[in-house]
Amino acid sequence: QVQLVESGGGLVQAGGSLRLSCAASRSIFSVLAMGWYRQAPGKQRELVARITIVDSIKYADSVKGRFTISRDNAKNTVYLQMNSLKPEDTAVYYCNAEFTQGRYWGQGTQVTVSS
Repeated sequence: QVQLVESGGGLVQAGGSLRLSCAASRSIFSVLAMGWYRQAPGKQRELVARITIVDSIKYADSVKGRFTISRDNAKNTVYLQMNSLKPEDTAVYYCNAEFTQGRYWGQGTQVTVSS
């Protein structure tokens, strides 16, 4: 089992920034990929950003140029730097880790962007 704990969410005005962190309970050095997903009320969960074991990165079109995903293997942590936030970024953000033995989710952290 792997536990993922997200932090860094909160309330911010449009145009502001937040940095989300996802700390894993085990080494992420060999994780296949880690990602951030979000789910807004009444909508399906969607991919925001994903980074693979070879540091290949994918972003949703809606966040390109504003969000940056990164990882610190020494701290078993993945980050999501979110700049120029918009009200439509409001959602619960979930961390995801893909290991060979399974896929794991964090409990989520709320991000609310006011206009």
